[in-house]
Amino acid sequence: MRLLGDFGLAEEIVQDTLVTALERWRRDGIPDRPGAWLTTAARRRAVDRLRRDSRYRDKLALLEAVPAPGDAEPFGPDDRLRLIFTCCHPALSREAQLALTLRAVCGFTTGQIAHAFVVSEAAVAQRLAGPAGRSSTPASRTGSQPRTNWTNAWPRCSRCCT
Repeated sequence: MRLLGDFGLAEEIVQDTLVTALERWRRDGIPDRPGAWLTTAARRRAVDRLRRDSRYRDKLALLEAVPAPGDAEPFGPDDRLRLIFTCCHPALSREAQLALTLRAVCGFTTGQIAHAFVVSEAAVAQRLAGPAGRSSTPASRTGSQPRTNWTNAWPRCSRCCT
């Protein structure tokens, strides 16, 4: 009760601990000090519950901080879609596509991507550097062909185009 500050929650944790004790003690036998076992198990369960509730509140606050789809966003829906298509260009390997998408669209760091791929940061940096070098042309950056300057494409006549 002192640890949790909520009688109902403390009661629930004690009941869960008793159920766990009945299951384990039937399988493993009764411990030398059952009262100490119950107290320790209940305290640990309470601490776990407090941590879980704290993480839940933190994540809920993050979700509330995310702007709604109608709010002003740094990228419009078309820009974000173009960015995803650029990151997933067929000329790139699957690993490079995924790493580039995680970096550009999701905002992950190189270390986080390396941890997810279970590779070194240098390997991820190389995967990210390869696509960046290939995406320097306007066609590969935006997914569209560069615009042609048509004013110089046709021969000029001497009468009207001087």
